[in-house]
Amino acid sequence: MGVTVYHADLREAQADPALAALLGRSPISAPFDRLDWLALLAAHCFPDAPCKLAIARDGDALAALPFREGPGGAAPLGTWYSFFVRPLINDPPRAPELFEALARSLASSGAVQLSPMPETEATALATAFRAAGWIGVAEPCDTNHILELKGRSFAEYWATRPGQLRETVRRKTARGKVTLRIETAFSAADWAAYEAIYARSWKPEEGNPAFLRAFAEAESAAGALRMGIAEIDGEPVAAQFWTVEGGTAWIHKLAHDEAQRAHSPGTLLTAALLRHVIDEDRVHTVDFGTGNDPYKRDWMEAQRPRFALRFYRPAAVGHWPALARLAASAVKRRMRTPRPQPALVSPQAAG
Repeated sequence: MGVTVYHADLREAQADPALAALLGRSPISAPFDRLDWLALLAAHCFPDAPCKLAIARDGDALAALPFREGPGGAAPLGTWYSFFVRPLINDPPRAPELFEALARSLASSGAVQLSPMPETEATALATAFRAAGWIGVAEPCDTNHILELKGRSFAEYWATRPGQLRETVRRKTARGKVTLRIETAFSAADWAAYEAIYARSWKPEEGNPAFLRAFAEAESAAGALRMGIAEIDGEPVAAQFWTVEGGTAWIHKLAHDEAQRAHSPGTLLTAALLRHVIDEDRVHTVDFGTGNDPYKRDWMEAQRPRFALRFYRPAAVGHWPALARLAASAVKRRMRTPRPQPALVSPQAAG
């Protein structure tokens, strides 16, 4: 029958049962793969950009790569809210063939830049783009901090945390100054508290608060919201927005009032949410997103790289300067890499 390749907008994809299953909520799904997440991004963050799915299918085998069309070529259908972007496939052994078909379908874009991408998908997609005649690289661009529980309870996990962190939580909890609560249903009052705390925190201005609120409301309706609020004398002083999906707790947003930093409300809230998702939700993984912030190492136990793909069509004259820069970078890397010394071989072995 052969591989069929086409590009569909997100509305078309919603009407396709096979695509809806591939890009839907499931026991192994992640928020950033879902069609409803992509639709929210398109509506709130890219209202003027064509947001599409490149789709390759052969019988029941199906692969899809979300992207948006930009002035420089194909760009990721993701923002600072996205822990990652990646292609999806329902038949992994068919990935080389279907991913190469996706890569060929993007030839008219002239250039493709996708990030941040998990290493497995980045490697597979880079191989596919090269097989399809593109020239480019897949390079580390960010770090993802995670905690893999491997069946541990919160108490077992907590016993391995740095002593200073555990002592801070013990002392500040004993003082009884901070009250904590964890909500699983969206509340306009709690969300207003989060936004007020965020405005008083060390964080930069929120990029798209309307998108984040819409996502929180949708996750609440799906039973996936975990909203933590810390209060002092009835006044909210820290807030965190997590979701639980596919056996993973995803830490989307956290903020605390800098004026109340001495009471460590954010630290107490993180510990309480971890206890909740580990002992009650029974997650196997906690994902702290991208960004190599030092404080994440106190809570998480492993890091993994995220990759940026930059590929160009050789015939796209407008991208020749970018190709020249790639070639120059490759030469510099080779010059910096020591050449291996030839192994000494005995005459007997050589003979």
